[in-house]
Amino acid sequence: MRRLSASPLASFVQSTPLRACAMALAAALTSTPPHAADLATTKACRVDGIANEVQCGTIARPLDPAKPDGTRIDIHFIVVPALARNKQPDAVLMLAGGPGQSAVGVAPAMLPALARLNYRRDLVFIDQRGTGQSAPLQCPDDATLPLAEQLDTAAQVRRLAQCREALGKLPYGDLRMFTTTVAMQDFEAVRQHLGVRQWNLVGASYGTRAALEYQRQFPAQVRRSVLDGVAPPDMVLPASASADSQAALDAMFTACEQEPRCARQYPALRSQWAALLQSLPKPVGVQHPSTGVPERIPLTRALLLRSVRAPLYVPALASALPAAIAAASQGRFEGLLGLGSALGGNKAGRVAMGMHLSVVCAEDMPRLSASADPPGVSFGRDEATYYQAMCQDWPRGSVPEAFYTVPPAQSPVLLLSGGADPATPPRHGARTAQALGAGNAALVQHLVVPNAGHGIATLGCMGDVVFKFIDANTHASALPQDASCALRIPRPGVFRPSGADSAATTVATP
Repeated sequence: MRRLSASPLASFVQSTPLRACAMALAAALTSTPPHAADLATTKACRVDGIANEVQCGTIARPLDPAKPDGTRIDIHFIVVPALARNKQPDAVLMLAGGPGQSAVGVAPAMLPALARLNYRRDLVFIDQRGTGQSAPLQCPDDATLPLAEQLDTAAQVRRLAQCREALGKLPYGDLRMFTTTVAMQDFEAVRQHLGVRQWNLVGASYGTRAALEYQRQFPAQVRRSVLDGVAPPDMVLPASASADSQAALDAMFTACEQEPRCARQYPALRSQWAALLQSLPKPVGVQHPSTGVPERIPLTRALLLRSVRAPLYVPALASALPAAIAAASQGRFEGLLGLGSALGGNKAGRVAMGMHLSVVCAEDMPRLSASADPPGVSFGRDEATYYQAMCQDWPRGSVPEAFYTVPPAQSPVLLLSGGADPATPPRHGARTAQALGAGNAALVQHLVVPNAGHGIATLGCMGDVVFKFIDANTHASALPQDASCALRIPRPGVFRPSGADSAATTVATP
């Protein structure tokens, strides 16, 4: 389900306007040779953004696990070999976000954070089915369309309907076969293919849901798990998106009110925001972010909310929201709309919308009406209405009821949450940690960095924490980890607009 860039659910996809599987495997699936990744099953290759040569591989998998002799698809992956000759047999598997991101596509951005682990462990990136080169379910990129057409919800739904029809004609076009449950069986097959003894799972955002599902199906094949920005299987999108975005926005307002200089510069921020919402829809002039062509578009409530939600993912960007909201209340929308698009435009992190909808429509939408999350005061049910329209005719795979459970952990799990995260805040990590620790609380630790946003594994010293957790020789020495260095990270001071009075807008570091 942040890493979000082609869907309104910015945590599972970072915000722009777009965006009974066979459970039992044969006993052979859980029996593997005790050696590290067998690179004889791969070949040397080059990947854009990675300086050194890596190993590429594919395995053929049944599209429908219940029909092993039916249509087959290729699952693509890369292995970044360990640098040391005397390497450890347990590789690190990175599970990408979205849902819909290509793990191979985001590998170049992740490698620096995993460099220490890569010294003695192979790093493995698997393109989950529906993403990257693994039976991709990509919809046409509408980034160059006129903004008015991009932002028209009815037009978006029509384009997705056309995409659905086109995807359905592909040889692998049964869109019911791209659920998380089925995909994790592919990951287990890759583990066997490489001869990896056990995975060390590192999941981010939606990748944490995937990691939990892999761990549920194949607990004995997991040595350690890092869940960064926890999105448990019972977290119903888009209901949680509304509630959690509202909480993050309210926290931003409160932080400004409690910081003397921010409060002095923007004393009426909440009322300006309320008045801004009430003034919509209205026509505004903007510049197309891809073509540079000036356009006049209808600014709707939904677009405004997406523009605010996106920067909340990154506290440094959120620090500019007070200035942007104050300017928008006076008719200047460039700052706010610019912040809203700040996380987009990353081709490597582009979400495969066909796969995204195959997951969300099957796993989340059937449980939407039963969600206990109340809609946010500002955010309301806009995203729920949007996804209901997109999912109305999208084929839905079968999801086993056990998918929504989190069994007690059988190996150490480190959960990471950002206190300012608008997508996967600590409340989701807390209940997941409780479920995982039900059998043995010593196997689970939930670390919350109060002033961090979406994703904290690469923040400051957290890379060292993750390394020590995975590198520890025993379960007993893996936890607890000391993350006090990250807990002291302050919330970024309010952004000072160019030319503003420094005495009024510069915020002292707490």
